[in-house]
Amino acid sequence: MKKTNLFKIIVAFFAVVMFVACADVPSGENYRFKDGMIVFDEPSRVAGQESMLGFAAEPIHTVRVGFIGLGMRGPGAVNRFTHIEGVEIKGLCDLEQNNVTKCQTMLERASKPKAEEYVGPEAYKELCEREDVDLIYIATDWVNHVPIAVYAMEHGKHVAIEVPAATSVEECWQLVDTSERTRRHCMMLENCVYDFFELTCLNMAQQGVFGEILHAEGAYIHNLEPYWNSYHGNWRLDFNQKHRGDVYATHGFGPVCQALNIHRGNRLTYLVCMDTKSVNGLEIAKSKMGVDEFANADHTTTLVKTELGQTIEIQHNVYTPRPKTRLYQLTGTKGFANKYPVQGFTFTDGMLKDGVLPEGARLNPHGFASDEVKNAALAAYKHPIHQEIEEKAKQVGGHGGMDFVMDYRLVYCLQNGLPLDQDVYDAAEWSCIGELSATSAKHNSMPVAVPDFTRGDWNKLQGLKFHTK
Repeated sequence: MKKTNLFKIIVAFFAVVMFVACADVPSGENYRFKDGMIVFDEPSRVAGQESMLGFAAEPIHTVRVGFIGLGMRGPGAVNRFTHIEGVEIKGLCDLEQNNVTKCQTMLERASKPKAEEYVGPEAYKELCEREDVDLIYIATDWVNHVPIAVYAMEHGKHVAIEVPAATSVEECWQLVDTSERTRRHCMMLENCVYDFFELTCLNMAQQGVFGEILHAEGAYIHNLEPYWNSYHGNWRLDFNQKHRGDVYATHGFGPVCQALNIHRGNRLTYLVCMDTKSVNGLEIAKSKMGVDEFANADHTTTLVKTELGQTIEIQHNVYTPRPKTRLYQLTGTKGFANKYPVQGFTFTDGMLKDGVLPEGARLNPHGFASDEVKNAALAAYKHPIHQEIEEKAKQVGGHGGMDFVMDYRLVYCLQNGLPLDQDVYDAAEWSCIGELSATSAKHNSMPVAVPDFTRGDWNKLQGLKFHTK
């Protein structure tokens, strides 16, 4: 071989090496590039762990609960639990004594026994270690959700965690693995799945009113400008300043995932994310934190694909002035449901059950059904849970009553030894969107595979079921 040809080969070889070395190939501590997609690590189930699909613990006739985090959402939960029979509030825990004292006053006004008090950053451990507590209810800042939940489950407690349950894919796996290993429930407190329109639409979808669901939408669009000063230690703005992506997806995402039977005969396969630059968020952070960078976009849009070929769009925006919306939309082959900004349905002939359509009413496949038809359908398909508890829920309150329905159902299932409405896989799937969307946006909207937190069991259950005794 001539020296000139050998030299050219050597130069070409090193050029290829340098190209590969310098190429911006997506990589990270827990993900890799594979077949044009970003794939996060999926650890195998280790010996001693069992799937929590359909898991039911032994009945707990009197549910003894400890509350951790009594700043913004915690006090409302304490109040709601005073209206549920068969509950004993054993402990109240917070960083501030003042918050604990306020909740003690709630118990006193409800003629409930005084709870033990726990104050300080490590005080939650003592509460979790108590032998007379069955359930730990966590309403702290996001970054403390998983450490407290894992500690509680390791000490034999069921846990209920405010949204999002976890802030990273790694944390999602921690919740799954700990729940499977300890055989303790781990439920995310996603209240929006119990809202009245959403639960009615779920009932309609399960009865085939919309035909096959092809597309769904959800969002959390809520200008938080009046509330930034309410977060203890500025924790929420601090988190958003450091994290890109849809960091608060679950309110819009959870209800549509239930309508699509995610990990109950269907699964999330991959997503792509695109976001705007940060303008308002950065301005707020400059004013409050003195920083010059802000990771979270003013508006973030994520598209998700399912195993059965459906699409989901979710949006996040907590910075710009616009009406609050969770979107909530279902597009089916035979019908349509929409909650914001106009609540309504599109029905087609023959899909509503007999007796629902008012006499003489006509259906328009190109527009919303009349108010008469809409109201008749809402009444006819009211979910059995709401038929049972709606009146009391609206009296007690909590986002119009859906918070009480959530807490009531949690306690009901624990008391009767039933599978919970939301399991640990829901918590992981709905929470992981934060890091997955951020990773996609970081790499020019590259597709990101959604981990299968059930480890291949997503098709073993068929359809979402709310269990009753």
